[in-house]
Amino acid sequence: MIDLKDLEYPELCDFIESLGEKKFHAKQIFSWLSKGIEDFDEMTDISKELREKLKEKSHISKLKVRKKLVSQIDKTTKYLFGLEDGNYIESVVMYYNHGITICVSSQVGCLMGCRFCASTIGGKVRNLTSSEILNQIIFAEKDLGERISNIVIMGIGEPLDNFENIVKFLHNVNNPNGLNIGYRHISLSTCGIVPKIYELAKQNLPITLSVSLHAPNNKIRDSIMPINSKYKIEELIPACKDYIKATNRRISFEYALISGINDSFENADELSKLLSKMLCHVNLIPVNNIEERDYKSGNKQQIHAFCKRLIKNGINATVRRELGRDINASCGQLRRKNEKG
Repeated sequence: MIDLKDLEYPELCDFIESLGEKKFHAKQIFSWLSKGIEDFDEMTDISKELREKLKEKSHISKLKVRKKLVSQIDKTTKYLFGLEDGNYIESVVMYYNHGITICVSSQVGCLMGCRFCASTIGGKVRNLTSSEILNQIIFAEKDLGERISNIVIMGIGEPLDNFENIVKFLHNVNNPNGLNIGYRHISLSTCGIVPKIYELAKQNLPITLSVSLHAPNNKIRDSIMPINSKYKIEELIPACKDYIKATNRRISFEYALISGINDSFENADELSKLLSKMLCHVNLIPVNNIEERDYKSGNKQQIHAFCKRLIKNGINATVRRELGRDINASCGQLRRKNEKG
């Protein structure tokens, strides 16, 4: 049975024609799928005959809200979604002055093993399909009754380790017949799978690339990010420069500040030298406390001093605003607690 939401719009047109129907129905169906319908009979503007054909050959995938936490501080909303195979993922909805942003997951678990991240504890179970990524937005919108205008692919998983499904998702979420979210309102985060960064640049999609750097040199990065044993900083930075050149888009470097590990002024100076003259922005993140890890975040004074040092050195940098502090809004922790029972 074909999952209709896994089809890109041209593929859906072909599928409808294979049923002996006019392909203009694909536009109607694509629109319905984006509204979070769960049954073909909700498609009230197509014939019963076509609905029966669809039931025979395809299905409509969906997610179930298994847990929902809402911050009393800033309305940040965290979802634990149940997948149809019994696995769980997390999504977080954040409210900003410029609109509503959702952080979506790309995998069940993660293979990358970053030491400061709860999502990777327990390893990777499987990739999400393009429809499972899309459904996080569709069903969050349906639950909230509000339009989501921005996407960050920074939840559970490494997006570039699920490359084909991510690209299909990007095409579908941008399609004007569906959710119609502009590419420039989408950010994708990677820990640095270098060949896939080059491949993403060739897709010519004007999304923002966020690179989880988290260290100014290989020694520190090796100790906290296993990916660095395969793709060193000397390989990663040229790939980032290629992406900037190909897309004319500024890269965001994510840098989680870990007390005593990567947060000294010497680290700030080394980071400044590494990123000098690049079209980029450094997003400083106070590291999250995780039960299974002993890393700690520095105090606010230390964090802002690090930021000022970068700015003094000519690097565009800001400290990420902490949202949903009262609900542990960072991804991975709710899923872990649920699995522990």
